[in-house]
Amino acid sequence: MSRTAWFHCFAGTAGDMTMASLVHAGADPVEVAAVLAGLELDGYALSFEPVLRCGIAATQAHVAVLGEHQHSLLHDGVPHDHHEHDHGHAHGDHHHHDDHDHHGHDHHHGGHGHRPYAAIRDLLAAADLPSRVRDRAQRTFRLLAEVEGAMHRMPPDDVEFHEVGSVDAIIDIVGACAALEVLGIDRIVCSPITVGQGTVHAAHGELPNPAPAVVELLARRGAPSRGIADRKELATPTGVALMTALADEFGPMPALTVQSVGYGAGTADIPGRPNVVQVVVGAEPVAGLAPQPGQPVQLFETNVDDATGEVIAHTIAALLAAGAYDAWASPIVMKKGRPAHTVHALCDPAAAAEVSAVLVRETGSLGLRGTLLQRWPQQRDEHTVHVHGHAIGVKVTAGRMKVEHDDAAAAARALGLPLREVLRQATEAAHRALD
Repeated sequence: MSRTAWFHCFAGTAGDMTMASLVHAGADPVEVAAVLAGLELDGYALSFEPVLRCGIAATQAHVAVLGEHQHSLLHDGVPHDHHEHDHGHAHGDHHHHDDHDHHGHDHHHGGHGHRPYAAIRDLLAAADLPSRVRDRAQRTFRLLAEVEGAMHRMPPDDVEFHEVGSVDAIIDIVGACAALEVLGIDRIVCSPITVGQGTVHAAHGELPNPAPAVVELLARRGAPSRGIADRKELATPTGVALMTALADEFGPMPALTVQSVGYGAGTADIPGRPNVVQVVVGAEPVAGLAPQPGQPVQLFETNVDDATGEVIAHTIAALLAAGAYDAWASPIVMKKGRPAHTVHALCDPAAAAEVSAVLVRETGSLGLRGTLLQRWPQQRDEHTVHVHGHAIGVKVTAGRMKVEHDDAAAAARALGLPLREVLRQATEAAHRALD
């Protein structure tokens, strides 16, 4: 069984909310802090506070960076002209808005230094972190650097992170990855991500909401999103980067045996909508061919040593015509070294009488043996394609496409083409139809 975390970003997402949701779901904050201690980074304090959001119990993360001005650097400092407007809001949402508590992801943070992406990459590489924590954090920051580099026409290594690269942002991203590890999360699934509308105030003026970096992150991953009529910055680049870099897939909650649920809170308690990221943690069955319950099927078998190949072939065809799911023959060696065959037929128990009668009649056997089994047929879709005007059936299952042999053979005879050529053309036609 693999352990899965499903993030429900119905009210948006941010880095600190993601980390807090996992702590609320059971990640021990002491263990999270112990993982973060592997970073060559100090001068910060991390704490978690129980809060209510629209009456829902949630956890809020606080990252205090010691010895830094809290807001003056954001509003009064000299901006970095090539990127501040996108990086500022990743944690300092107040950087863009007059409404500082709109989603409240990180306006309590400080530590607004500028760090080039290369320095963050080296910091993570040198840190004493579990390999999966390091890999997930590196993937998140690399994606942010690639997005910012593309937006500002510069190599990713040259991107200087303003707010995203500051101490509090590193703690949020690495802390979220640490909490995933503490919970033993193997697989991450994310819902469509909710974003706001209108514009947000930035150092360079009014920018569209959702912010350019958020939209580019969503586009790079092809991640689903939805906008709601709210002028707050609901989804921050840090939160969206975590999801787009780390999620194995996007969609509704998968089949889980739920083990815990957590809610990570933003600062503001917005009326009418819980300002939280929800995470559901559970065990997801390993994908396989045997979900329960199986479909009951009857297996009949008989050994024959006096039937020709033509008789056996005719028997198999007659069994299929009588309603068998499948029929086949296996070569065996019987007493005195006589070569022989076992003829098998698999059918629905309701068709057992008719199928067994055909098997006895066509082989002349003196008896049968049978076993009641279970089977797990996979979902299949049937399509029809046309090759030079001839209709050919195609069965499609997950990861496989099979052209109906009889249809292809009939078309090959009529067209005077090799069978393999008709099979190839039919397969290509099916791929085109399904793309």
